[in-house]
Amino acid sequence: MATSTTILFVALLYIIQCFAADNHFKDGDQVHIYVNKVGPYYNPHETYHYYQLPVCRPDTVETKSLTLGEILDGDRMAESMYDIKFKESTKEDKHLCTFKLTSKELSHLKEAIEDLYYFEFVVDDIPLRGFVGLFQEKSFFPHEHQVRLWTHHHFYLEYHGDQIIYANISVHNREGLLLSDSESGLQVQFTYNVTWKETDVDYAHRAMRLIKDPLFFPHTLEVHWLSVINSMVLVFLLIGFVLIILMRVLKNDFARYNPYEEDTEDLDAEENGWKIINTDVFRVPQHKSLLSAILGVGSQFLALATAILLMAMTGMFNVHRHGSMNSAAVLIYALTSCIAGYVSSNFYKQLGGEKWVWNIVLTSCMFSVPFFVVWSFVNSVAWYQGSTQALPFTTILLLMLVWILVGYPLTIIGGIIGKNTAGNFDAPCRTKNICREIPPVPWYRSATMHCIIGGFLPFSAISVEMYYIFTTLWGREHYTLYGILFVVYGILLSVTACISVALSYFQLSNEDYRWWWRSIFSAGSTGFFVFLYSIFYFFKRSSMSGTLQTVQFFGYTILVCYIFFLMLGTVSFFASLKFIRYIYTYVKLA
Repeated sequence: MATSTTILFVALLYIIQCFAADNHFKDGDQVHIYVNKVGPYYNPHETYHYYQLPVCRPDTVETKSLTLGEILDGDRMAESMYDIKFKESTKEDKHLCTFKLTSKELSHLKEAIEDLYYFEFVVDDIPLRGFVGLFQEKSFFPHEHQVRLWTHHHFYLEYHGDQIIYANISVHNREGLLLSDSESGLQVQFTYNVTWKETDVDYAHRAMRLIKDPLFFPHTLEVHWLSVINSMVLVFLLIGFVLIILMRVLKNDFARYNPYEEDTEDLDAEENGWKIINTDVFRVPQHKSLLSAILGVGSQFLALATAILLMAMTGMFNVHRHGSMNSAAVLIYALTSCIAGYVSSNFYKQLGGEKWVWNIVLTSCMFSVPFFVVWSFVNSVAWYQGSTQALPFTTILLLMLVWILVGYPLTIIGGIIGKNTAGNFDAPCRTKNICREIPPVPWYRSATMHCIIGGFLPFSAISVEMYYIFTTLWGREHYTLYGILFVVYGILLSVTACISVALSYFQLSNEDYRWWWRSIFSAGSTGFFVFLYSIFYFFKRSSMSGTLQTVQFFGYTILVCYIFFLMLGTVSFFASLKFIRYIYTYVKLA
């Protein structure tokens, strides 16, 4: 009962966050401008609070209450000193503040501008972004440069009725203040003005108005037909290989292994191939609890990825709202934990496992423990650097409670249901007590080559699209064509299943019955190729730098590669299991 109440509470909290009431204003009402964060333009996930820079700030800083998704996105909003009234434009510049920069503050500000720091304000849930200053190269040799601080902000806002439809900020309409190396400090005066304009766009179409306008960050909305067609051709070739070539070979095998009675004696003397290992092919492997846990968590992430893509395609959450996708991912991960428990416990019971409690504990820790270790290290570095990416203690406590009160109990419930509903393994062959000796194979048929082939082919199906995915995750572009992404996702799973069936057949033909773990590692090695690509992307395609951004990039990329291993290893295993059951059920066994 407590678990159900907690689930309902989290679900309602998420719905309230996503569908908050729209803001309505009266003429002359105060429009709150919240200062949010600053950070290097080329380090998207390295952000700091705006008031960490030497800028205008009130005597008492009042922070805004944030949603879970906004906190996970690194937002830390606070009240600003801008005095803006609804529908009231200003013809003259309004004074914001005047103060004197110390030599230390001046050095800090110059370093931020040289690193291309941008700022983010928020008005009525609309982000306003601009650069802190301007960095100009005057000459290459001898090297000279200028650093200018934007001290004037122009706010442009559009309204319809009593609601704000669009907002933007401009910093380039005035000459910036030249920052020189002055030890005695520098006097700085900040000003601003406001322009209001009525528009015919109503609030329901506000998102479309924001999308059509050229924003501070670029958007990638075109369809990458070349990569999609390339991947689809690869899928058709692999499916054709499995359905035509492999089935033709199997037809010959079935004819050879199901002979007429008068040919039985001749066959026994020359019998070889995958039929003669029928007494070992369904031998339960070692570490069956770990195997079951991998399959359970892999099934959970398959369901999670499918759910997020379907939600994005149907528009169930606003991808432009602060952190909506982060909060959705947290909620769906917690709710899909029952799938991990069910699949793991059910398969473990089919294999004859008795320590089902340990299996459930192992399943619940399969991803949460590696994630906690990596996140703790990344969060510690962010905390040491003073970044807003470091989660506050209350948020950490909330996430832990979500896992303890929702994720873990659902894993247990799913595990109990899976254990109680598990049937027999239904192996078509009986297994002997003594295992058969495995003949040696050449290097090109080894397990290492299987992993290279099994990982490279699925990766090649998505390699062209990987740049756009990484640019979305770690860059400034927003890839919102989730229909195309869903097609690529289906292509990836199809290629993984096809190559797994082919590699399993080749392995069994070499009279090697140890297909259980190899089927997982062969396709799971796709995560290794994704990691290799991430190294190439970081050093050759991105402009990211610095300790914090490097730690975040490689820390979370390792987790993503681990998820690829779990997901594709699960698809590969169940595809191989289905295929092997089919061929040994069809063939006539002595």
